[in-house]
Order: sequence, then structure tokens, then C-alpha cells
Amino acid sequence: MKTSKWALLVYIAIILFGVLAAVPNVLTSEQQAKFGSYLPANPVTLGLDLKGGSHLVLEVDAAALRKARMDVLLNDTRAILRTAGERASAARLSGTTLTITLPDQATLDKILPEVRKLATPTTLGFTAGSADIDVATSGNLINVTLTEAGINERMSAAVEQSLEIIRRRVDQVGVAEPLIQRVGGDRILVQLPGLQDPTRLRQLLGSTAQMSFHMVDQTVDPNSVAPRGVMILPGANDPGKYAVEERVAISGDRLADAKAGFDQRTNEPIVSFSFDSTGARQFAEITQANVGKPFAIVLDGKVLTAPVIREPIIGGQGQISGNFNPQEATVLSALLRSGALPAPLTIIEERTVGPNLGSDSIRMGLYTGLAGLAAVVVLMQVLYGSWGLIANLGLVLHTVLTIGLLGLLGSTLTLPGIAGIILGIGMAVDANILINARIREETAAGAGAMKALDVGFNKAYATIVDGNMTTMVGMILLFMFGSGPVRGFAITMIIGLAISMFTSITFVRLLMREVVIRRKMKRIDIHSIFGKVWAIPSFSFMRGRYIAIGMSAFISISSVILFFTPGLNYGIDFVGGIQVEATSKTPINLAPLREKMEGLNLGEVALQEFGQGTSVLVRVQRQPGGEEVQTAALQKIRDGVAEVIPDASFERTEVVGPTVSTELARSGFLAVGLGMLAILIYIWWRFEWHFAVGAIATLLLDITKMIGFFSLMQIDFNLTAIAAVLTLIGYSVNDKVVVYDRMRENLRKYKSMPFSDLIDLSINQVIMRCIFTSVAVAASLLPMAIWGGDTVKPFAWPMLFGVIVATTSSIYIGGPILLFLSRWWKDRDTARAPGSATTPATEA
Repeated sequence: MKTSKWALLVYIAIILFGVLAAVPNVLTSEQQAKFGSYLPANPVTLGLDLKGGSHLVLEVDAAALRKARMDVLLNDTRAILRTAGERASAARLSGTTLTITLPDQATLDKILPEVRKLATPTTLGFTAGSADIDVATSGNLINVTLTEAGINERMSAAVEQSLEIIRRRVDQVGVAEPLIQRVGGDRILVQLPGLQDPTRLRQLLGSTAQMSFHMVDQTVDPNSVAPRGVMILPGANDPGKYAVEERVAISGDRLADAKAGFDQRTNEPIVSFSFDSTGARQFAEITQANVGKPFAIVLDGKVLTAPVIREPIIGGQGQISGNFNPQEATVLSALLRSGALPAPLTIIEERTVGPNLGSDSIRMGLYTGLAGLAAVVVLMQVLYGSWGLIANLGLVLHTVLTIGLLGLLGSTLTLPGIAGIILGIGMAVDANILINARIREETAAGAGAMKALDVGFNKAYATIVDGNMTTMVGMILLFMFGSGPVRGFAITMIIGLAISMFTSITFVRLLMREVVIRRKMKRIDIHSIFGKVWAIPSFSFMRGRYIAIGMSAFISISSVILFFTPGLNYGIDFVGGIQVEATSKTPINLAPLREKMEGLNLGEVALQEFGQGTSVLVRVQRQPGGEEVQTAALQKIRDGVAEVIPDASFERTEVVGPTVSTELARSGFLAVGLGMLAILIYIWWRFEWHFAVGAIATLLLDITKMIGFFSLMQIDFNLTAIAAVLTLIGYSVNDKVVVYDRMRENLRKYKSMPFSDLIDLSINQVIMRCIFTSVAVAASLLPMAIWGGDTVKPFAWPMLFGVIVATTSSIYIGGPILLFLSRWWKDRDTARAPGSATTPATEA
């Protein structure tokens, strides 16, 4: 219990710094402008779902897409003509028609089958299997045009590819959790949190990023007419012109990586790049053959730089320098890393929008969240009397430091991030419950005040570290391999876990020690406000293990069946839906409109305000069925909006795609899988292999039950639901580790006790802690579930169910699985032992 003065000073410095970092979040704009320069951090940036931000609609350039396909056809056709010994110039492009002029019928009969082989079968809709080009003859002419099916397929593929490239670009420049979805056939909606720089956004989203490397033709005057094979291009960062060869020396597709940095000699911003193995070989050959000649790096038809090749470059690496600032270098490197867009994108709409969740839902979520926090504070006070005040001060400090560190790191806070903070508070509550429970045990064993405090904290500390570190290794993997909301949840959880260990082991410990010393206490009695805490009579959990395992297996199997029939009710985030924009002459009240929309029973509803609150975007998930069903749903939406807003005018109606892409979902599943593997390895290392397998098996059963709950109740399964599943994983793992830690302790203490009796003893010792922690977490969630509305329902109700499942599985399921694995391993060792009836020697 001794703390050096230096350690105490460090603790005080950390707490003061964290509190100062959190202060900007309670200052007004005027106060921030006045005192902001004296504070160590900025306010926490709220995400798109909580505060809104920039709204852009981009349109794929259909003409450029057609031209790109026709250019490919022209090059392929000329290659066919050259192979056949004909003039390549016989193929010419006129608008959207490729015309091949041949000398006679015999040549036409020879060339025609080869040209028809250039057709690619389409795969979309009713036209699947038809060719993407139409090849027709007229005399000695062959005319090639694009079919409507081919154009539609290329447009659809271009939009899907552009969605992923934009997502990568936005992620790489550090914009957290954007909304990116397809709108209609040829448009993409991008919403980014906060007010973004429009120029930077246009550069980031609108640039095609078609990069190529060309030799500069020094024999041609850039100010004259370019001869065949040469093109005159403007400079990107200077007013000059460059005569470069049309032939591409190295394609930008060969780039492997690009990073922004600074030149070590001049300290100017640069972009360093490297090629893949093929590109590195081509780069080496070109630089060896052209020493002393200028080499142009071209991006979207403009020359970024044209340095002179001083010597052969063998390593496949180079750098781009020019008149750009560090921010432009970062954007350029992001453009190059994420790849080129298949066609140019034009920004056709740009405006500011309100939060995704709707201001009414956020206001109600805030009130219910504060009510939940108040419920936890009251509960701690009830359970621990005056000692509960110290625990509550620790919780307040935990919350303040979490917000301060998020601001210090420049994190963007979204709903999944708030879920992480709630679970972090739950972990901090659990740490305080563990500490008080251990001190009570030591006091009951006859220890004096200081000894009970010392031994109690030491024993609790081991459990807290194991529980938090087990969850943390999983969260680190989620952060490394996840993206979007998964990553946002992981970072807040990592911060919350670290701060929880700090506040409980330093702040709470020091306060409790100070109270004991100042009051000269001989004995610590931690009672509730109603007196001594009651104890549950000892119960043999292992006796009923077959019933418990059977019921758990039945519920999990039923959950798997429910997952397939009727299945999850996927929300807009996963299946897309219908989007209607309505405008009124007066500000729109979202609360009655949300109530009306939810009463239509069309599934998930999202309302987003913009235009000074006089316009609203209504999004409803896609309805099961064909176009007739979607049309009927659209009419219901229009009628419902008109009923609530009599003067509403409907600006547009569009079909929107999902915000969770296949790549995002894949990375999320990979991150969760790797996180669970990391948890298994950590528990194996800290405990034994059967503890690790038991924890993961129980966790999988918990997850299947929660998925079954979503399927049975048909609650919208969206990004909010993903946050609930991730929160359950963190809570469940921590709960299992606390129970297993007591079993490990008892294994050392009672070496001859039968394992089933030891499991019963351990569970009986921690059961009150499990109940108290579950009640505390449930108390924080209950106001959200009852009054939070449909927006937070996919989080609150499943989490309440998850807390019950995780607690009961820790008590009734984890132990039996551990007992089964232990006995199986012991029987296996006995069977392998020399002299055993099953050994080969005995059988012989």
C-alpha cells in the first residue's frame, strides 16, 4: 500500500493533464477561441451519426466510360489487323462507333470472327448472357457499337468499383466512419463527419488518379503542334507545358505503395513511391537506357514532375516533388495507394446535413444515457454505502479521462464508439466491485484494516489485469484488421480498459488508503446502506450441469435455425433501401415524423435533417419482394410524410445501396475471428489450454444466442446491432476470466479437492460479484431500452439480453465445459500411461 512521492506526483500529473484535455468539450465556441491555445487537446469530434457533416453526390461520367471501352476496342482491333497483315489505320473511331474499312469480302470474312471474339457476355438481369458489343457489316465495312446491356453492366461495375476506391481514399486520409452508398444507377452518395474543406474533398473524391510514366520528347517544342506519337500536357503545379510520348513507359497499375514525407535535404513535402516486381524491372530498364533524359510522371493528364534521370534506378523506388504542401502530399499519396477510378466522377451536389440518427433521437439517447449513468451511481452508493462514494468518484474520473484522451488522439466519436465507452464504464464498475468484494473477504477472514486493503487490492489487481488484458488483446486485433465502426468501437474500448486499470489501482486505492489512515481504522466493514450485504446459500452448480448444458445447447441450436429461418432483419446499412427527400417552408419536427414512419411497419427508418431544418431525408430499408412492393412502400412513405408535414414537397426519390460493403463486412469478420484467436492464446498462456478452449466455446454459445434473439424479435440488424454484438464479446470474455481466475487461485490453494467441488466453490465465491456487475450494467442500459426509441433499440435490448446470457453462461456453462475438458484430458493421459489397459504393450 506504500506509494513513493515521485509515483504520487506522476499520478497527479496524469490526472490533471487528462482533466485539462477533457475541458474543451464543455466550453462554448467563444470560450474555445479564447482559451483553446492554452489547453492540450481539441474537443472530441462527433461522427456523422451524431452531428452530421458534408454531403456530396457524385455521378459517374458515362461518356468517359463509353470512350474508355471504345478505346480498348480500337486498340484490340488494330492488333487484329496487324496480325492479319492489314493496315492498322483501317480501324477508326467516330463518336461511339468503331468502323473498320476492309479492301474486299475475303478479308472481311477473315477479320469478322476475330472482332466478334472481342465481345464480353453480360451477367446482369434479363439480358444476362448477351454480348456487350454489337458487330454489324455493311459492304466491306464492319461497324462496332456498344449495346445497352453492355453499357449498363459497365456502369454498374464502375459504380461498385468506385465505391470501394472512395472508401479506401477516405480511410487513408483519416476521415473516420463516413457514409458511402450507391444512389440509383450511376451516382454515389458520400457523407463525411464535420465541415470538410471543399477543395480538398473535390481533389480527393473527384480525381480519377490515372497515373502513368512517360519519356519526354526533347526534340518537340511544347508550344508547337504535337506530331503523331507525342502529346502536349500542362504542368500540374507549374504554368509550363511538356511534350511527352504517348506510349506509356510504365503504367500506374504497377505502383505497390505511396507515402507522404519530407525531402531530407530541402525539407520540402514529397511523395515516395515503389513499384511491384514487374514495375521495378521495367523502371530499372528504362532508367538504364535513358540516363540524362527527362522522365515525366503524369496524373490525370497533367505532368506532376519531369526529373532528369541522373543514374539507373535499380530498387524500384522513386519520389515525386513539386509545389505542394504537406496536406496535398497526403491526399496525393492516398490517391495513388487506393488506385485509379474506372471513370471520372463529377460532384453534382454539395451541402451540409444533420446527424444520421436525427436530432430527436440523439437528444433522447443523451437523456437516457445520463439516466443510466445516474442509476449506476445510485446502485454503487446503495451497495457500498460511504465507500461507494469513492467508487463513484473513480467512475467520474474514468469517464473524464476517456473523453480527454479521445480528444487528445483526435478520434471521431460515433454510436459504436459510445457503445465502447459504456462497456468501458461497465469494466470500471466491475473493477470496483471486485476490489470491494476482495476486501470484504479479507475482513471476514479476520484481517485488520490495512492488511485487508493491501491483500484485497493485490488479489483484485491480478483478476482485473487478466480480465482487461484478455479483452484488450482482442480489441487490438479488431483495431488492426477491422475498419469503420468496428475500428471506432475498438479504439474506445482500448482507451477505456487502460484508464479503468489506472483509476481503480491508483486513484481508488489511494483514496481508500487515505480514509483508513485518517480515520485510524482497525477494521474495514464495507456494508450496503441497508446494513450487511446478504449472501446467497451455497449451491452445487455441477450437479445440474447436464440440464444447464442441455438447455444452452437447445437455445443455441434454435438460434442457428432462427438465423436461417426467418433470418436476420437486415437494416439499411446491409441491404439498402428507399430514400425520399422532403422539403417544407417551416422547420420540421422530427419526433412526430419518426413516430409516423415507424408506425408504417416498413422496417428500419432513418431521418436526417439539412437545409436549416426545413428539409429531411427519409430512408427506409428495402422491402422483401419485387418492384411492386417497393412502389407500394414508397407511396406509404409519401402519404405518411404529407400527413405530418402538410406543405411538404418531394424533391426526389431514389434507391440507395447498402453502406456496409462486402469488403467492409469481410474485414469485420476477419477482425472478430483474429480477436477471438488472440483471446484464446492469451488465456492459454495465463491459465491452461482447457480454460482457453472453454472460454471461447462459451463465448461462441453466447454470440449464437444473441444472433438468435435478433432473428426471433426481428430487431433491425444494422451497424448499431454490430456494436451490440462487439460489446457482448468484450463483456462476456471479461466475465469468464473473473470466474476462471478464482478457479485458478483455488487450484493452488486446495490441491487435493475434486475438480467438480472446486468449481462449485469458486462459482459460489464470485456469484455475488457476477450479479452485482450484471445489475450495474443492466441499470445503465434499461433507460435506453425503455425510452431511447427505435434508433438505440438495436443496441439496448439485445445488450440487456446479452448481459443475462453472459452472466448465466459464466455461472452455469463455463464450469461444466471446463470440467468435461479436464476429465477428457485426464482420461487421455491415463490411457497413454505405461501399464494402462489400452496401451499397445498391455494389449500384446
